[in-house]
Amino acid sequence: MASEAFEEIVETFEFLDDWEDRYRTVIDMGKDMDPLEDALRVPATKVDGCASQVWLVPEIEGEGPTATFRFRGDSDAMIVRGLIAVLKALYSEQTIEQVLAVNASEELGRLGLNDHLSAQRSNGLRAMVERIQQVAAKA
Repeated sequence: MASEAFEEIVETFEFLDDWEDRYRTVIDMGKDMDPLEDALRVPATKVDGCASQVWLVPEIEGEGPTATFRFRGDSDAMIVRGLIAVLKALYSEQTIEQVLAVNASEELGRLGLNDHLSAQRSNGLRAMVERIQQVAAKA
């Protein structure tokens, strides 16, 4: 089950015929995110498996399966910042239970990302999704 914010991205992508327009939209989403403070760019928040440097900082409010999941993130690559923004739309403000129920591959497939990202970017995106799922599972 995708969030309303993610559904808005899906709708936007449906109106964009050209992949380059979609790519620019993802980059613009990354530009709109607040940067992560340097103090949070530490090994504990760094995501392994990404060609670019990526940091994800989870923020869980409450306890158990109904706790609210949020995260902040950043990258040194603009497209990856945009992918983080897409993942924020997919996962943030969801309960832990909802986060664990999301089929990220299926949802992201609705955007056509798999067909247009390099193998390295796809691997990095999977690594970010895995980190989010791991954090949610431990919460």
